[in-house]
Amino acid sequence: MTPLLTFPTSAAPHLPTPTPVLGLNPAFSATLTTTATTMSATSTAAGTPLDTLFKQKKTLRSKVKKKLYVPRVEDKNSFMRMLNISRIDDLIANSMDILEPAPCDAEGNEREDVMFANEPVDLFLLPGLAFDKSGRRLGRGGGYYDTLLTKYQELAKDRKWKKPLFVALSYSVQILEDGVIPVTPNDVPVDAVVLSSGIIPITPAAVEICS
Repeated sequence: MTPLLTFPTSAAPHLPTPTPVLGLNPAFSATLTTTATTMSATSTAAGTPLDTLFKQKKTLRSKVKKKLYVPRVEDKNSFMRMLNISRIDDLIANSMDILEPAPCDAEGNEREDVMFANEPVDLFLLPGLAFDKSGRRLGRGGGYYDTLLTKYQELAKDRKWKKPLFVALSYSVQILEDGVIPVTPNDVPVDAVVLSSGIIPITPAAVEICS
């Protein structure tokens, strides 16, 4: 498979040898979700990854034939939505200087929410502060991603869709030993971790895709 992006970092020495499938740019701190028609992403304040990606690819939909959903934080109660965008101009900086989709497009139409999409999402690429090889993910404590992912899993189950794959984007220094990351019943684990040299599969679903 041709790498989507480049991400110059080395794999952690105590982890299994990564499967050379996908690399990522260091500025790309993002969440992506994909199906045959669907993709979702999040940018952070550290860089302008989506701008670079869109300039290289013109538009994601025209190049990779995916719909793109980008998270938008709505309040401080762990409420976050993923809204459909088609170009970088659809993003605006919030109060923390993080790019998010405007709630409406240039024509004043409300953007499609991933929770109301008619097609399932296969893959979520997730940011985080740290991860381990058992799939634990350490976020920033707000619960935004765990809340959204739990709701999406419930939606997929109700619609009899296949469970989406959750993949973390990580530098090698973010990989910790098992047992270090605290977990709660509400924490959603990841299926795989992406490093510079490829994907480290964790769950059977991820192993099957990487094999």
